[in-house]
Amino acid sequence: MSSALQERPTASAPRPPYGSDRPDPGQYRPGRTITDWDPENEVFWRSVGRKVARRNLWIAVPALLVAFVVWQVWSVTATNLKDVGFGYSTSRLFWLTAIPGLTGGTSRILYTFLGPMIGQRRFTALSTIVLVVPLIWLGVAIQDPSTPYAVMVAIAALCGIGGANFASSLANIGFFFPKSEKGNATGINGGLGNLGVSVVQLATPIVITSSVIAIGSAQHKADGTPVYLQNAAFLWVPVLVVLAVVAWFGQNDLKVASTPFSRQKVIFKRKHTWLMTWLYVGTFGSFIGFAAALPLLIKTTFPAYSVATYAWMGPALGALARWAGGWIADRVGGARVTIVAFVGMALSIVGVINFLPGSGADSGNFYGFFACFLAAFLFSGIGNGSTFRQIPVIFRNQHLRGLEPGTRAYAEARKQSEMEAGAVTGFTSAIAAYGFFFIPAMFANFAVTSAMWCFVGFYASCVGVAWWYYARAGAEARS
Repeated sequence: MSSALQERPTASAPRPPYGSDRPDPGQYRPGRTITDWDPENEVFWRSVGRKVARRNLWIAVPALLVAFVVWQVWSVTATNLKDVGFGYSTSRLFWLTAIPGLTGGTSRILYTFLGPMIGQRRFTALSTIVLVVPLIWLGVAIQDPSTPYAVMVAIAALCGIGGANFASSLANIGFFFPKSEKGNATGINGGLGNLGVSVVQLATPIVITSSVIAIGSAQHKADGTPVYLQNAAFLWVPVLVVLAVVAWFGQNDLKVASTPFSRQKVIFKRKHTWLMTWLYVGTFGSFIGFAAALPLLIKTTFPAYSVATYAWMGPALGALARWAGGWIADRVGGARVTIVAFVGMALSIVGVINFLPGSGADSGNFYGFFACFLAAFLFSGIGNGSTFRQIPVIFRNQHLRGLEPGTRAYAEARKQSEMEAGAVTGFTSAIAAYGFFFIPAMFANFAVTSAMWCFVGFYASCVGVAWWYYARAGAEARS
């Protein structure tokens, strides 16, 4: 028997400890492609892995945040168009806020599978720099009230590509962390990335009044007040360039996470891919859809109240709650937290309905309406974190059931589960992103109250799915 065959480990032989079979640690430097990565190995994680993983995470966060800025820039821009002479109806304005959700969700499907194939470093840099194009086009077009509506639709569609970055970022970052920290890591990445929604809604009303940073001429409101709507777009162009450069030179590509689509497509055969997609549509779909629609909803339903003052608060609360949801779910279980989140969302929307203006002289109650919307954002953020914690746990348990730790079969099953969990994470986020489209579209075509009751019914179905499959005693995939 040859020496090569004699030296081959048996199927039950555990992997040697870190340091005895590993290449030079120099491969873990910024900008390098990593060929060997084992975050579940405690020695490796403490000595090398944690530092590298956190570096990649903290570069990914601001890049994702600004991608969300681009995705959501129309949610605020649309509220200012009529003020400077654009003659679009309220329905058309809602459609402009909805279109980025349609292209964002569709692009996420592509990015979900393309990201792990290309790698975290290269994909973050490339997907960040391309967002410069729609921002420059928006900054130019918005200065001319005669710009055709079809052009605005095209720009809104391109801005939607910013939402796709989420799928690739979450799928890639998850590979860097051990099981015990995945919920926290994806909660930080997703939660702080989601803050881009609030950043754009808070910053835009401020920057559009500043002539200091303006490129181009001012527009004027009916009362003669000058505004510079192009600032909302041009402000972020240099930021995107810097972030793309930092990602290119500072992050790493994980070769062990590189997976062709031919292997990733197996997720479409998994029942839990579709069940978790249903749940994540309820959490993130609501978060992003409400964030897109709320500014116009305030302006059209309670016109006496300032969009700039209030609209950013809900998305900020939801984004920060996402981290909390992942952290809590790591400790008490994702399914139970997810159920609490959906019950809270349903009750919050019932409250919103109660405070909406009614018929006749009933002008509604803005502060009750807004407080209930804040609660809806809070619970949606918690649910965002808990559902993303559920996915890797579900797929890990499904694949490792009955296998002995330390065996080759166990190691291969663990790697397969991580690949599938990453793909499912991206895919569920892609489908959920359509909430950005459907919620504003529903408000554009149906009575607000009718749309709200539809949401309540959907949340009730999500409670049933989460309890039956993931939370009850005897559930097939407790998580």
